[in-house]
Formats: sequence, C-alpha cells, structure tokens
Amino acid sequence: MVRGSIGRLVSRSLSLAGKWQQQQLRRLNIHEYQGAELMSKYGINVPKGVAVSSVDEVKDTIKSFFPNENEVVVKSQILAGGRGLGTFKSGLKGGVHIVKTEEVEDLAGKMLGQILVTKQTGPQGKVVSKVYLCQKLSLVNEMYFAITLDRKTAGPLIIACSKGGTSIEDLAEKYPDMIIKVPVDVFKGITDEDAAKVVDGLAPKVADRNACIEQVKKLYELFCKCDCTLLEINPMAETSDKQLVAADAKLNFDDNAAFRQKEIFALRDPTQEDPREVAAAKADLNYIGLDGEIGCMVNGAGLAMATMDIIKLHGGTPANFLDVGGNASEGQVVEAFKILTSDDKVKAILVNIFGGIMKCDVIASGIVNAAKHVSLKVPVIVRLEGTNVEQGKRILKESGMTLITAEDLDDAAEKAVEAAGTLSQ
Repeated sequence: MVRGSIGRLVSRSLSLAGKWQQQQLRRLNIHEYQGAELMSKYGINVPKGVAVSSVDEVKDTIKSFFPNENEVVVKSQILAGGRGLGTFKSGLKGGVHIVKTEEVEDLAGKMLGQILVTKQTGPQGKVVSKVYLCQKLSLVNEMYFAITLDRKTAGPLIIACSKGGTSIEDLAEKYPDMIIKVPVDVFKGITDEDAAKVVDGLAPKVADRNACIEQVKKLYELFCKCDCTLLEINPMAETSDKQLVAADAKLNFDDNAAFRQKEIFALRDPTQEDPREVAAAKADLNYIGLDGEIGCMVNGAGLAMATMDIIKLHGGTPANFLDVGGNASEGQVVEAFKILTSDDKVKAILVNIFGGIMKCDVIASGIVNAAKHVSLKVPVIVRLEGTNVEQGKRILKESGMTLITAEDLDDAAEKAVEAAGTLSQ
C-alpha cells in the first residue's frame, strides 16, 4: 500500500505529449526488506522478516525464522507500489499473499523470476528477484505516518493520520481534517512536544503513549542521519500485544548524500531501474526517459526543456530529457548517442547545442566519433550556435556524415518532427 503513495502526492509533473507524465526524481529508492532492516537498526519496531532469492532458501528460512508460525506473509519485492493488487504476466493474481507455511515454497516459486505488473510499473512490469517472508501480525489499528521535506517551512515535515492502510490521497480527499502536519525545526531537531503532536494525530488506541513518542523520535533520527527525502509508513499499526509497528515502509534518499551514505547507496538495485538511466548515471549525464519518438541531446536544463516544448509545438513528442551539461567530453557525447539509439521508439535525434561553456567543436567531434561506434539508423538533426560554431560545422561537414542542419531551434524542431514522421510511415 505504501510504495509510492506520498511520492505521487508531492511530486511534480511535466506536461508533455498532450498528457501528464510523472517526473522522475533523482533519489535512491530501496526495497521494503532493506528499509525494514535499516529501521530495525535505529530501534524502530518492524515485523520479523527475511528476504529470499530462490525457492531452495525458503524451506530453511521457514525452519529457522518461523518455526512456530502457521501462516506467513509472502511479499514480492519490486520498486513500485500497488503490489497487492498487481498481476503477474504468468496469470498469478496479487504480489502479496498470506499463506500457510507449507504453501510458501510453492507460492515463492510462482513469484520469483516472474514479471509483476502494477498501476505504477506500466504494462512492461518489473521482475521479482526476491520475495520477503514476513511474520503475520495481529493488527488492531492502522494509521498513516510520513516524514518528507517541505519547501514552505524549509525543513522536515511530519504527516500523521489516525486512519491508514489505504491511499493517503483518498484520505486527504475524504477526511482532510484527520491529517495533521507537524513541521520540525531542522536546527533544533524534534522535541518531545513535536513528537507528542504527531502521536495525538496518530491517536493510538492500545499502544503506550510514551513508547509511541519514542518511536516517532527514532524515526526522525533515521530520517536525518540517513539523508532521507521521504520516510513513509502505511500502515503504521498497533498489534494485539500493544506495540506500535512500522508494518510497511517506503524510504527514499538524497542522491547528493551518496558520498557519505555509502552503505545505503550500496543497496541500489539497478535491475529495477530504467537501463538507459543507469547507463546515463554512469556517464554522468542527466537523462530521463520518456515515451516519444524524437531523441534529444541538449546542453543546459533550460534549453533542454525549451527544446522539448518546441518539439511538442510542432506536433512531435520528445523521447527523453538529456542534458549533457556545460563541460561534456567527447566520450560523454558518444555515450549519449548510445543511450539515444538504444531506444527502439526513437525515429529521429535532435542535437541542440548553444556553445557557452560547452564548445560546439567538442560536440561535433563527439557526434562524429559516436557515428563510428553506433550504427545511426535514424536521421540526425543538428543545430549548433555559440563558441567555436564554425569549427564545429566544419568538423561535421568534413566527416562525410549525412546530417540535417538547422539554422535555429524552430527550424530544428520542425525538421526533426518531419524526419520522425517520414521514418515511421
């Protein structure tokens, strides 16, 4: 339930190709079982659980960790929400099941290595490489808890609701008065008064109030010390033995903190990410994959956005956002072309460079070298302007490559849309 709900609530969107497309945020996302292990280190109550990656591990895991349990919760591990209501391409319904211990091995075998499709994965789905075997808890109350970063208060914001286990968007629409928000002074840290306000918003029924306050403070400690951008628990639950437990959690971490959070960033699962974005990150390129037909390579985020907008204005759809930055090397330009040409949907590539810090001759040399390493089967439209523009144009002309040149951005976009349309016919 939790995975991605508040992310959808607070994230921004880009209006592209006549429809809303989710903007991908640059932050680390980890699996549920990894988040539970991290929270446990900070003294936060979580269900007992073990992740397994093969059917052979299941039998020993059940004997070792759940010897007295009659039932176990089996959760498929993918970096997307809506797993419980998802469907495997094999036909199995649901990515989360409560089953008898003797049935776990069979169910895990039907999940591992299979593709699970949810509302958040898109029709292509994601491969389940691990399943999380969890203790079945006897829950008496479900609540909602989250910590995120708030621009208005310029610091962490704790969100709590006495109802949980369902979409926070639905709760916000139906019961806006039930959701409380407690801003925390990032310099003072969380106070007992702040934590008490959060607990009052959760309104626990059986758990000890002071113990709940301590749990809230530990969650805030984790959020700050681990450089989180989001810590969301849905549900935050009370058990029959009067414990407050983080039954399911989603944690995101600031990519800018990778240098000091090496253990956490070692948890990254690139198999769950867009392979194009993984390759771009390795080449230190700013890339976001979209679903259009015109690949874009631009220097500067503002110019990249303008390029995408004008492509749309002329009736096309951008296939990506790609900012090579102001000091890209020839090698990075080559990698950029490899990424663009790896997308089967791309019918044309538009290179739009304004040479300020980035020199046009460097880009031109990169394009020529890219042609030697990559089989360019689609038209390439090039618009160069600025520093060393004449040298750049000469390099392209003398290369012998078949390129479509443009005088300005409007001309480039129009030619890219025409070329993409011609190729797709």
